[in-house]
Amino acid sequence: MQPILANYTASITELKKSPTQLLKDAGNEAVAILNHNVASAYLVPSELYEKMMDIIDDYYLAKEVEDRLSYKEEDLIEVNINDL
Repeated sequence: MQPILANYTASITELKKSPTQLLKDAGNEAVAILNHNVASAYLVPSELYEKMMDIIDDYYLAKEVEDRLSYKEEDLIEVNINDL
């Protein structure tokens, strides 16, 4: 059984009738769009989508920082600040 990852659900027919009303009724939460009682899509308000993208960006930034901090001592190059 496929989990529904939203507190609100609507059928495709309801989505066709009034997508704006679905978003209004759900507030700032995602709406699972069901096709034959199976989630086929998620309708996500723009504010929530932007938050999700920020979280994803932060995750990738953290991974990049982690990668750059995992160096070996022998990989370090000593420089004199006056040479820069």
